[in-house]
Amino acid sequence: MIALKIIAGLIGLLVIALIARRLHRNARRKQLLAASFPGEWEQIIEKNIPLYNRLPAELKKQLHGLVNVFVAEKTFEGCGGLEINDEIKVTIAAQACMLLLNRKPSFFPKLKTILVYPHTYVAKTISSDGKVRVDKDSVRLGESWQNGPVVLSWNSVTGGAMNVRDGRNVVFHEFSHRLDQEDGAADGAPILEKRSNYVTWARILGAEYETLQKKKKKHRRSVMNKYGATNPAEFFAVATETFFEKPKQMNKKHPELYEEMKSYYKLDPLEWL
Repeated sequence: MIALKIIAGLIGLLVIALIARRLHRNARRKQLLAASFPGEWEQIIEKNIPLYNRLPAELKKQLHGLVNVFVAEKTFEGCGGLEINDEIKVTIAAQACMLLLNRKPSFFPKLKTILVYPHTYVAKTISSDGKVRVDKDSVRLGESWQNGPVVLSWNSVTGGAMNVRDGRNVVFHEFSHRLDQEDGAADGAPILEKRSNYVTWARILGAEYETLQKKKKKHRRSVMNKYGATNPAEFFAVATETFFEKPKQMNKKHPELYEEMKSYYKLDPLEWL
């Protein structure tokens, strides 16, 4: 009986500590969201992310607060000899946080660390046909580990940001994976506002995914990168890239998909053209 009381007391203390920690974190975030934004950071964003210059003033201000929180809470580690500086942190943070605009931000809760290589990097890939396991090296621009870090190539980060019309942006791509993974599954369906929304999401994105697969098989042109035909998770990531960088084309060729992405992200990039 005494042991049970001790355990109950310890659990109570743990709950109190968790609540206090959460309250402290929320108070700190509130301060950071309202804090002034360093002028040198805005200069970095203006130079490295042309899409930022299209945003209305209200969204820019909102983004500044999100970046303040992101940089304060996430750890950046340089790999392959790369030294982390404010330019790297802010350029990555600003693009990642564009996915959080106009929404109640969760700040990618399972993400603690961003690993940044200077160039494309080589990673080990393990594949199997059910009988034989094959280990091979593959060259990558970035990746997102569901319960681990996001890994990025710095030259791909800057290159993808500077070309705002090609529908390819490694930060949008990898951080949309993080949104997808927040419910514990990388399945192309992030957490939606209402349970009923999943029905429409599955219908529209499922049909578009199948269409992209057919286009890839027949070598037909597509507004979206055909890497999105790999699986539903990659389709959502590619759809995100296309939504932000090729909104006019996406809205014209895939209006239902555009509306679904607009509803999810609470943004309309067509207004920024």
